[in-house]
Order: sequence, then structure tokens, then C-alpha cells
Amino acid sequence: MLLGVTGGIACGKTTVTNILEELGAPLIDFDLIARQVVEPGTHALRKIVVYFGKQVLREDGALDRKKLSKIVFQDFEKKKILEGFTHPPIYKEFFKQVNKITEKDPAAIIQVVVPLLIELNLQYMFHKVLVVYIPEDQQIKRLIKRDGITKDEAANMLRAQLPSHKKVGYADFVVYNQGPVEETRKQVVDIWEELQRQNTASR
Repeated sequence: MLLGVTGGIACGKTTVTNILEELGAPLIDFDLIARQVVEPGTHALRKIVVYFGKQVLREDGALDRKKLSKIVFQDFEKKKILEGFTHPPIYKEFFKQVNKITEKDPAAIIQVVVPLLIELNLQYMFHKVLVVYIPEDQQIKRLIKRDGITKDEAANMLRAQLPSHKKVGYADFVVYNQGPVEETRKQVVDIWEELQRQNTASR
């Protein structure tokens, strides 16, 4: 079973995925794969440099993700071109990791954390979708504290994503993560037990 885990920025997805890992759910991190496929020496990075120029590289030859993000954030066509370079190797590595896990344990409940799962319309890839939710005002507070940015900058980051309350509409399961970690853990344990029941019933 593939469980897609998503949620707004600074909503505490890592807390939830850590608990799921403790309970026995192997983790695949889409963001980590996305970083790996553009490391120095990769085909994807070479294509990016040919199209966008060496301005998107840092002095050490690694991709300057912030600089590239600024370029594509304002230009939909360039964003689609970038996705054409990066998405094929991301999906190739993703399915490779899924196959590796399921070869060892065909009944595994694999959690896949994808921050933009809903925005990229990837729900079809997963048997179930879990959304981690906190109210927007808490997201802003956490972003200011975590990233040392202004309230306006935090609000702009939120505007670049689908609002958390709308993501909840796509969820099979929701973890309300604004309270103490003990409350979050209880919710995750309940969801895990339900996933195990459904996984057993489907076999």
C-alpha cells in the first residue's frame, strides 16, 4: 500500500512521518529524490544548465535552488520546461525505491512524503492520502520562527501553495497537528491501525 503524506509548509509533516516510521512504515521522501536527481554530474543538472545558463549554479558547481526557483516562479513556461528535465528521473528513482521495499515485504505500507502532492495532482499514484493540518496563522508563526523571515514573506510562501484547509478536502486521513506531540502521536497511531486493517482486508 502506498500512503501519500502531504500538508502545507511548516505544518509538521516530519513529526508525522517520524512517528509512522517508528510504527513500521518505510519512508520515501520526494523532496530528497528531487535534490538527488539534480546533484553535480547528473543528466538533469546538465540539461538545466544548458537551458537556464550557469547563473543557476553555485560556486561549488551545485544547483542554486533559490535562484532557479525565483526564475521559474514568475514564468509558467520555464517552470514546465524545468519539470520536463526533473520529473522523469524523479519518478524513475521513486518506482525503483518502491520496488526495492515491496520485494522485501509485499505487504508493506509505504509512506511517501510529497509536499506538493495535491498541487501536482499526484493523488492517483497513492492508495490513500494523509494530510497534516495546522491553521494558517500557526503556519505563519512557525515559518517566521523556523526560517527567520518576515510575516509578509511567510504569507507569500503560503500563497504559492494550495491552502491547507483545501488540501483537507482531498484527504482520506487528516492529522491535526496544532496541539502537543502526544495528541499528534495518538492520531497517527489510530490512522496506522486503520491502514493495517484496510491493507489486510485488501489482500
